Amino acid sequence: MIGNALERRRKVLAPTYRLFYSEPVHIVRAEGVWMYDSDGRKYLDAYNNVPVVGHCHPQVVDAMTRQARILNTHTRYLTDKPLELAERLLATMPSELANVTLTCTGSDANDLAVRISKAATGGTGVIVTDFAYHGTTETIAGMSPSAGIEPGHGVFTVASPVAESAAELGARVRTCVARMRAAGVKPAALLVDTIFSSDGIGSHPAGFLADAVKAIREAGGLFIADEVQPGFGRTGNHMWGFQRHDVVPDIVTMGKPMGNGHPISAVVTRPEVIAEFAKRVRYFNTFGGNDVSCAVALAVLDVIEKEKLLANAHSTGVYLQQGLRNLARDFPRIVEVRGAGLFIGVQISSREETARIVNGLRDEGVLIGSAGRNGDVLKIRPPLPFGRAESDLLLTTLTKVLQKSAG
Repeated sequence: MIGNALERRRKVLAPTYRLFYSEPVHIVRAEGVWMYDSDGRKYLDAYNNVPVVGHCHPQVVDAMTRQARILNTHTRYLTDKPLELAERLLATMPSELANVTLTCTGSDANDLAVRISKAATGGTGVIVTDFAYHGTTETIAGMSPSAGIEPGHGVFTVASPVAESAAELGARVRTCVARMRAAGVKPAALLVDTIFSSDGIGSHPAGFLADAVKAIREAGGLFIADEVQPGFGRTGNHMWGFQRHDVVPDIVTMGKPMGNGHPISAVVTRPEVIAEFAKRVRYFNTFGGNDVSCAVALAVLDVIEKEKLLANAHSTGVYLQQGLRNLARDFPRIVEVRGAGLFIGVQISSREETARIVNGLRDEGVLIGSAGRNGDVLKIRPPLPFGRAESDLLLTTLTKVLQKSAG
């Protein structure tokens, strides 16, 4: 069945698409933290953060279908769901962040955030880390070095700070600002994924980003916190990754997990930041803020709260990270374990070994990915209901794979 699906895919889908794993998995259904292939085999999903509350969560599915039977329109009509969602999102954030713009994807959100920052500051220069990923629009792809695209006009990069100190990152931002000014470019923003996902996943202490944020603001720019991957409780204890760093962003973007697989995203801003943009542009997105998407996102927030998924992300993350560190004592190919909550990066000794581990786990029924400039970091980012039992299965299977490759 896989061969037939692969052939059909080659015929009809553009060659820009890529598949995971040396032997692709033909998924036909999913539930909770499990995915099932066309032969009925189940796989533990330790990778997908999009279904943040678990694949096909009944409460989310019910909210989607119920709202689809009632109303689905856009924000040029006055409807309740977008207002409810905006109020719920803002209630999870510092009071300085008070305006919500609803969009469809993380790329949409980051693109809009950059436009807003340029309008607010009069600048055009944007600083990103040098192996970041922020999205796929023409502008944002040019701010996503990990996609293999040359930085766009006005885009300046700082070295990925996965293993760096806060002082080093702040100094690099100041150096970058000086380079901008020397090139005649006025700074508009520092755009950062608050756990440095594509850079290799960081393990930074509270306050790590504060000096870098201070540096961009001293230069007249804004701080955009990209929460598309680290948001919605992923890092444990806090709803948003920026909250771990004791900073209040000027703009926050979110996507992926917001709809548990349903396309919805958002930009949250300080009112004074979006005011200048709003004077010039009446931003409208036909599907951004539609009632069905908003109902889904509200259900996701309900489940996160009801099932105490932030607390689970923290406790399970601590347990899993400790288990991985224990493994590192027996397998020196594990160089370092980093991360927060259920967003974990495991530094491996080489790209080739990382690929062997990822594919070996897939063969044993566990799905993870990789990250980092050299593709040498195991990326563990499961749905948030992932618990100790699933962690034990992951650790046992990883041990088996490491032993096999050692032999």
